[in-house]
Amino acid sequence: MKSAVLGGGLTGITLARLLHDRGSEVIVLEGNDRIGGLCRSRTEAGFTFDTGGSHIIFSRDSEVLSFMLSVLGENADHRKRNTKILYKGRYVKYPFENGLHDLPDEDRFFCINEFVRNLIAVEKGEVPPPTNFAEWIYFTFGRGIAECYMIPYNEKIWNYPVDRMSHHWVEGRIPRPPVEDIIRSAIGIETEGYVHQAVFSYPVKGGIEALVRAISEPVLPAIRTGFTVTSICEEGGRFALSNGHETVYADRLISTIPLQNLLPTLQGVPKEVQAACDALRYNSLCSVFIGLKGNVPDISWLYVPDEKTGLFNRISFPSNYSTAVAPPGHSSILAEITYNEGDAVSRMTDDGVIEHTVDSLIAAGFIPSHDAVVYTGVERQRFAYVVYDIDYLKNIAIVRDFCRERGIDLVGRFSQFEYLNMDGCIRSAIDFVEGYP
Repeated sequence: MKSAVLGGGLTGITLARLLHDRGSEVIVLEGNDRIGGLCRSRTEAGFTFDTGGSHIIFSRDSEVLSFMLSVLGENADHRKRNTKILYKGRYVKYPFENGLHDLPDEDRFFCINEFVRNLIAVEKGEVPPPTNFAEWIYFTFGRGIAECYMIPYNEKIWNYPVDRMSHHWVEGRIPRPPVEDIIRSAIGIETEGYVHQAVFSYPVKGGIEALVRAISEPVLPAIRTGFTVTSICEEGGRFALSNGHETVYADRLISTIPLQNLLPTLQGVPKEVQAACDALRYNSLCSVFIGLKGNVPDISWLYVPDEKTGLFNRISFPSNYSTAVAPPGHSSILAEITYNEGDAVSRMTDDGVIEHTVDSLIAAGFIPSHDAVVYTGVERQRFAYVVYDIDYLKNIAIVRDFCRERGIDLVGRFSQFEYLNMDGCIRSAIDFVEGYP
């Protein structure tokens, strides 16, 4: 039985390797001229940047973490996380609830007082269960932490009102802070949150794409790049996948490409299915790359909730992940800006985005002057983040049911249309193959 995998990103390549390891015949069809998807990297002028935003290797899933580190072998470096939130010109420890002592006095009081008041109200049953993401934030953290950080940051990264987002996805992804940690944090006793990423790994050379490349090694002959599937139909009980010039046949079809790219290749898509797919929300991402003379702060990455600081919601420092991603005596910054087609960022030129980012980082003190900048670049990804709006569960069920009826399996971030990190993508591939007939 031959399986065709649509998409050569992290999920598609992992699927191909796992199926190959089971002795299955598999072919990967990737529309771009190289594999990697959101995990591609680029090296120019001695600097290496991840084009789909900053990536690190970590996981609570020991099997997945072991897999990633084993394929990288000696090309893996390890770092202790030093992550901050830029808040009113201060570096606040991440996550925010573990850095309350770093806040100005009045803000610290506001956060701890509202957390305690809300906790009592919740325990008394005076706060109704949340019905959207914004209500979940208030329900979980209280008004102080919500309004100082959680609401402004999440509205910035999702580029969407949080009171119009579903909250079904946050349990397990955004942990509920222990009361003791909140109190310790407020009075200056060191606490740690998100301990599963307290130590992370990263390829020494090649950026995060090195991980996908390492996974792909056993299946390189089965990967077809530059093959954009334009039509999928059934012929004699098999799938016929055409790029307009050539047709590939397969017994099973596994899609890892965005649903918005999959449905146009299919015939006879009902109007209600197409409408449900069109209604699924996602964010695009603009990654800005900056190479510098000299050093950057000893920070892994930094969250930026304040709109006035800049359009970017996060800046990372890749040269702090590996010494091989910047030339000697140099360092690097990667700024991430989420946007949607038709908004102000989508209308900015690449040069305009670079100018805004560099000027903002100079004003914030991360770059000493324009003279320190020796390299700049931009990469835009149309499909970057899944946005869970209120109608998400209804719409995704319609599309999934349709694909299931057509015998098309959906695996990975934009095919399942789930906000999966790298480890989640690999786990989805493992689980799928383990249940594969």
